[in-house]
Amino acid sequence: MIARLLAFLAVLYGLGFALYAVTLGEPAADDAARVDAIIVITGGKGRIEHAARLLESRKGRRLLIAGADPSVRKRDLVSRLDLDRKLLDCCVDLGSESVDTRSNAEEAKRWMERRGYDSLRLVTSDWHMRRARYEFNRQFAPTTTIIADAVRTEPAFRTLFGEYNKYLLRRVSVWLDI
Repeated sequence: MIARLLAFLAVLYGLGFALYAVTLGEPAADDAARVDAIIVITGGKGRIEHAARLLESRKGRRLLIAGADPSVRKRDLVSRLDLDRKLLDCCVDLGSESVDTRSNAEEAKRWMERRGYDSLRLVTSDWHMRRARYEFNRQFAPTTTIIADAVRTEPAFRTLFGEYNKYLLRRVSVWLDI
């Protein structure tokens, strides 16, 4: 009986992973609504560059780079992002208070509240979007409009497997209130 239960749970886990792997986050539609804030979570290739292009295209009023290394300065981003210095100075903030996805959402909430914003575009990698969206929904729902905008990647199996497990563990920890 226990062997069957464990086998069933293993199959369920495997099917869950397969579903997770084939339903990664998608980029937002080109005609997605303009938002107050663009929030990008650091840690993946192409994320910050994509967010900077969105800001240049006026898809949002202001950009928060959440989880930035405390040693990074705005001037360091000028050449990397090929962004107009005036736009960078007026409309880009570096958030260095967060260390993980959960604290990225908490930092973003404080930043949004200080500015009175109520809509955001969340930018992260496709493989990371599900957990990021979960954390942001926990912080912001139902009062804030969130547009998910995933940066397409080709994640390795190891990356997907690790992220799937982090997502499951986070859901379980919230469910158990730990």
